[in-house]
Amino acid sequence: MLMAEELIEIDDELENGEGSEELYERVNIIADKGQEPLRVDKFLMNRVEGATRNKIQQACDNGMVTVNDKPVKSNYKVKAHDHIVVFSNKNPENTAVLPEEMPLDIVFEDDDIMIINKLPGMVVHPGCGNYTGTLVNGLAWYLGDRNAEPVPIPEIPRFGLVHRIDKNTSGLLVIAKTDKAMNDLAKQFFDHTVQRRYLALVWGDFEEDEGTIEAHVGRHQRFRKIMDAYPDGEYGKEAITHYKVLERFNYVTLIECRLETGRTHQIRVHMQHIGHSLFNDDTYGGNRILKGTVFAKYKQFVENCFEIMPRHALHAKTLGFIHPRTRQPIHFESPLPDDFKAVLEKWKRYVSARPLEE
Repeated sequence: MLMAEELIEIDDELENGEGSEELYERVNIIADKGQEPLRVDKFLMNRVEGATRNKIQQACDNGMVTVNDKPVKSNYKVKAHDHIVVFSNKNPENTAVLPEEMPLDIVFEDDDIMIINKLPGMVVHPGCGNYTGTLVNGLAWYLGDRNAEPVPIPEIPRFGLVHRIDKNTSGLLVIAKTDKAMNDLAKQFFDHTVQRRYLALVWGDFEEDEGTIEAHVGRHQRFRKIMDAYPDGEYGKEAITHYKVLERFNYVTLIECRLETGRTHQIRVHMQHIGHSLFNDDTYGGNRILKGTVFAKYKQFVENCFEIMPRHALHAKTLGFIHPRTRQPIHFESPLPDDFKAVLEKWKRYVSARPLEE
C-alpha cells in the first residue's frame, strides 16, 4: 500500500493569506502503464493509507475525486496513465479550542454558510503563538454550546474555513456550516470560479492602468516563514493576479486586485515581485519609504500614515459564489475599514496641497 503522494499542509506559522486550495489534502496518483481497468474506489483503497470504500464513495458523490481533471463517480474504471486527484477536508490538528465570546461582524447567515467581515488584527485560525482570540475561537462560541470550556476541535459543531486571509488583512470570509457546503465551496475555490476582489494601497506609480502578474508562489528558499515569487515556474505553485489602477497619489497607488488563484500571501508577494510592495507591509518591505522625497516633512507624513494604519494596506472587498444549496449566485461587498479610509484621505490631501517634489 502506498502513502498519498502529495499532501498540501496547513502551516500554523503562516496565515493562509488569500488562500483556498491549501486548506485541503490533495492526493495525486498517476496510474501505471500496465494498470488493468479497476473501479476508482477500489483503486484508491489499495493506494491511499487509511482510506475506506465508503469515504471514497462519499468523496466521489461530492465531486472531490477527479480523473484527468474531471469529476468521476465511484464506478469509474481507472485505466493506464490516468491522473487521479482526491480532495478531502483536512482533519483539524488534534488540539483543543477554547470557545470565546467576541463580537463577530456577520454580514449574512443561513443554515449552510456564514459571511464574516473580519477586522484587521484578528487571526483566523489557532496556531503557533495564537491559541486564543482567533476567529475560530469566536465561531466555536457562536456555533457551540457556549460553555467557555476547552473543546476538542472534532467535537465543535461542524463549520469549515473554506479560505483564510491574513491577520492584518481586513474583509470578507465565507464559513461553511455543513459538510455539503464545505465540499461544494471548496470545489468552487479550486475551480477558480469564486469572485474575489481586494483593494490594496501599494508603493509607486504604474505606467499602465491595468495588468496581470503571473509568477509561481512558494516558500522562500532561505527564509521559510515567508513566501516568494518564482517567475520561471520551476518552484512553487501557479499564481495569477489581475490588477487595475483606481487612484494615483504620485508615490503610492490604490489598486483593485482580482485573484484567479489563491496562494499564500499571493497579492503581497506578487506586488513585491513587480516593485510595488503593499504600503506598510512589514513582511515584504513596504514598511519603509520606497518612493518619494527626502524632505523631513514627507518622512513625517509617511510615518503618521503608518501610525494610523499599523498594518499592510489590503482589504478583501468583494466575495461572490454560487450558493451551495440554492445554486443561485450571491455577492457581498465590504466597505473599507476606518484606518484604510483615513490613510487614503491623508494621501489625497497631501498630493492636492503640494506639487510633485521629484
